[in-house]
Amino acid sequence: MLGAFLIGLREGLEAALVVGILVSYLTKLGRRDVLPRLWLGIGLAVALAVAVGAVLTFGAYALTTQAQEIIGGVLSLLAVGLVTWMIFWMQKAARNLKRTLEGELDKALALGSLWGIVIVGFVSVAREGIETALLLWSMVESAGAAPQALAGALLGLAISVCLGWLIARGMVRLNLGTFFTWTGGLLIVVAAGVLAYGLHDLQEAGVLPGPFSALATLDPATGAVGIGAAGFPFGYAFDVSATVAPGGTLATLLQATVGFMPAMTWVQVLGWALYLAVVGGRFLSRVQRRPRPAPQPSPSLAQGAS
Repeated sequence: MLGAFLIGLREGLEAALVVGILVSYLTKLGRRDVLPRLWLGIGLAVALAVAVGAVLTFGAYALTTQAQEIIGGVLSLLAVGLVTWMIFWMQKAARNLKRTLEGELDKALALGSLWGIVIVGFVSVAREGIETALLLWSMVESAGAAPQALAGALLGLAISVCLGWLIARGMVRLNLGTFFTWTGGLLIVVAAGVLAYGLHDLQEAGVLPGPFSALATLDPATGAVGIGAAGFPFGYAFDVSATVAPGGTLATLLQATVGFMPAMTWVQVLGWALYLAVVGGRFLSRVQRRPRPAPQPSPSLAQGAS
């Protein structure tokens, strides 16, 4: 629930801020007549995200177990790629986001096309929606706690919508740079866990070598799949299932937040560690290089557009 809440809160607030900027700018221009077109595009983006989630949830039931594992692993890797790209994109584009969105609206208004405004609303929100659906689905698949994950995501989305509305009206001031920095760092940890689960799925499907394939590293002393040093590189890095029960509360909590599983293969552990080292290291270096002016709380979007 915690991981899903974080995803819903961050992605929802990104979308809410984008919508607030678009609505405020059209209001400033005196073009409230095209707001229904904008809301149509936003509604289509939300419908697409829901449809993607439904297809991912129910579409795999008719497939074989191996096919489900392959699709699950590939989609988990895709979700990790999307969330990584969005984290760094927000780091780079946040300062010019308002100007970019307003420029897109100006172009659509100049063309005078009905679908131009619809497309702007759709594209501006669809990215966050599809990314959220993929990442939440991957988390639910790995942790196996769909009701809690759904509740956490809905709570995060609800709070993000309220925050976006309050920010747009100038009733709440939030340092967005600090918010996106902290949530970006936490999402990198969550994404590392999703990556580890995706690798596990691909190993179980036989796409990657591991303890479930003929390439499994065996312990010379026992002939079983090796654990620890005896299991490197295609066995288990560790197996603490006797201490941390798989499917238990502690295991589910750790798996949904940091990607820990009671039994993890060397491929999983190395993939998890490498992702954190490379992506986390780059994220921190960009945070440290960023200029540090005096804190500027987020202004009212309505005032910022005036």
